[in-house]
Amino acid sequence: MSLFRKKEPPPIPYDPAAQEPAVRASICTGEMVVGFLDRKSGKFREYELARSQSDVDAFCRRVGIDAKDIRQIY
Repeated sequence: MSLFRKKEPPPIPYDPAAQEPAVRASICTGEMVVGFLDRKSGKFREYELARSQSDVDAFCRRVGIDAKDIRQIY
């Protein structure tokens, strides 16, 4: 048992029938924001800023999908 162990973040709850995990990226600056795309309206709900691909991979693990299956929005 370690006192300074890094805790695993809890899974992110979402409705797979109504929302789809996605990454919105800027073509000019390369800034990436992870979040959820509403399947009916097409509106993107931001969750957090992704500073690198490892942040996107961590988001995918928390949501429970494979990183290659996440949708990219430009």
